Amino acid sequence: MAEVLVFAEHTGGEVKKVTCELLTLARRFGEPAVVWTGPDAEAGRDRLAEFGAVKVYVADGAEFDEYVAGPKAEALAALIAEKSPVAVLLAGTPEGKEVAGRLAVKIDAGVITDAVGLADDLVAEQSIFGGSIVVQSKVKTGTPIIAVRPNSVTPQAEPGAAELVPLEVQLSDAAKGARVTERVVQERGERPELTEASIVVSGGRGVGSAEHFELIEQLADSLGAAVGASRAATDAGWYPHQFQVGQTGKNVAPQLYMAVGISGAIQHRAGMQTSKTIMVINKDPEAPIFELADFGVVGDLFKVVPQLVEEIGKHGQA
Repeated sequence: MAEVLVFAEHTGGEVKKVTCELLTLARRFGEPAVVWTGPDAEAGRDRLAEFGAVKVYVADGAEFDEYVAGPKAEALAALIAEKSPVAVLLAGTPEGKEVAGRLAVKIDAGVITDAVGLADDLVAEQSIFGGSIVVQSKVKTGTPIIAVRPNSVTPQAEPGAAELVPLEVQLSDAAKGARVTERVVQERGERPELTEASIVVSGGRGVGSAEHFELIEQLADSLGAAVGASRAATDAGWYPHQFQVGQTGKNVAPQLYMAVGISGAIQHRAGMQTSKTIMVINKDPEAPIFELADFGVVGDLFKVVPQLVEEIGKHGQA
């Protein structure tokens, strides 16, 4: 069976959820083989094996950390020339899309970004105009390179051998044109990462101010959830932009998504509409977000949320 290459997203040996999603997708079209650049492949091996990786090609030279996307694209290009895979799947993250674009130029192949699904014969689905239109695209030139939007696929475990295979690559000078000069570690609290969380509580314009976002944080903390925000809330400066959920923010697909004081503009819905269960709290019964809701509360969030936090606390003590 021909291989489907999956470019791994990882941090310090921790495999990102999107990589598990890509492995789940890859199993439909061939033998999933991960391409791991940088150190700590051994630390991520068990996680990759859990989701069906048959092989893990490891390019762990220091240059993969010292330079930006160029070396990673060259490693993939070298492996494609050797293995002739069915396709290459990458995460639709900023780095993943840059690697995909560089790789496409190197191997003279077609590239698709922001795919939200793959049908038979590697036909990609793309959600555009805030999810109002779904188009189908297919690569016709060379090895298909497809960047899949995070949280578009539900990861499903299936054991694989995850055999570590060293990958030696002779990098060109062009690949070393941009060097990483500094890394700043973003401070993280005890809350789960937004795109990895199984529960997300998001606040919108109805929250009213930065101070009132403490209510959203209290509700999130009572559930062990991540905190999100609508674009209106982040543009107003009420919550940091890195927590924006939506077409121009982050895509989430948790088991439970709670939209508090969010009207449900297309821009926001595009980033959360694939959540398994959606609960809405809004005082406007005509708010568009109710069209997506599995459960809804029509009421003042400043009255509903404190009561909800209190009841959750009682349940936790029981």
